[in-house]
Amino acid sequence: MSQIKVACVQMRSGTDVADNIAAATALIRQAAAGGAELIATPEMTTLLERKQGVVWEASVNEEADVGLRAFQALARELGVTLLVGSMAIRAEAGKCANRSFLIGPTGEVVSRYDKIHMFDVQLNAGNIYRESDSYAAGGQAVVADLPNVKLGLTICYDVRFPELFRQLAVAGAQVIAVPAAFTRITGEAHWHILLRARAIETGCFVIAPAQGGKHQDGRETFGHSLIIDPWGEVLAEGGVEPGVIHATLDLAKVDEMRGKIPSLKHVRPFKSVGA
Repeated sequence: MSQIKVACVQMRSGTDVADNIAAATALIRQAAAGGAELIATPEMTTLLERKQGVVWEASVNEEADVGLRAFQALARELGVTLLVGSMAIRAEAGKCANRSFLIGPTGEVVSRYDKIHMFDVQLNAGNIYRESDSYAAGGQAVVADLPNVKLGLTICYDVRFPELFRQLAVAGAQVIAVPAAFTRITGEAHWHILLRARAIETGCFVIAPAQGGKHQDGRETFGHSLIIDPWGEVLAEGGVEPGVIHATLDLAKVDEMRGKIPSLKHVRPFKSVGA
């Protein structure tokens, strides 16, 4: 089958894990009721908190995480494939992994991905982010081989590193997920441009479930969850409020677009600058 129905869940996660699980569950049910086979939630689905130390205290290891167990049971109940965009999972040396979980329709964890690129930036005096204070960077690119689609996994800030997306496409990805908690400032300037560029460059569909609005930890995120086709056209877009967007992806378009512009095959070696 060359078509797959997908949905992006847009959230406004806060600092209470149980409340966030409940909010995500309601929206996932809504997405499944709309016919979605693959449902994706945003980065930091179960906890959106930037205070150093608080993330560690509020998190547990994977085996003890109640959110993961709840989402596994939900995927099994609904018979859907569920990408939990990311959760804080205790890793090592007082830091967590910012980890995506891809859960199959029988409730098993099919793939995991730990965010590679840490969002350590100073946008202005009042918007300073040091993700590496709370999270350990991952080091492995991941393409999940599902029965009906090959799904590349990324998280938020990864979208600014096109070499990762090219690697996923070359490895066979047809759809690339970009669950995010983009700031309002960077989102207004770059969100649409970056995501459309990654879709065009790779010839992949891009699904980008987002956080949106003003959060309990003080940050403001951009929202505007997107589903984009391999030609860079926006198939569905959210606003700022929590909700669900849907689209049907015709996977035949991946080969069609890559046939029209076969840039993945045209990479040539070259000397580095100054070499």
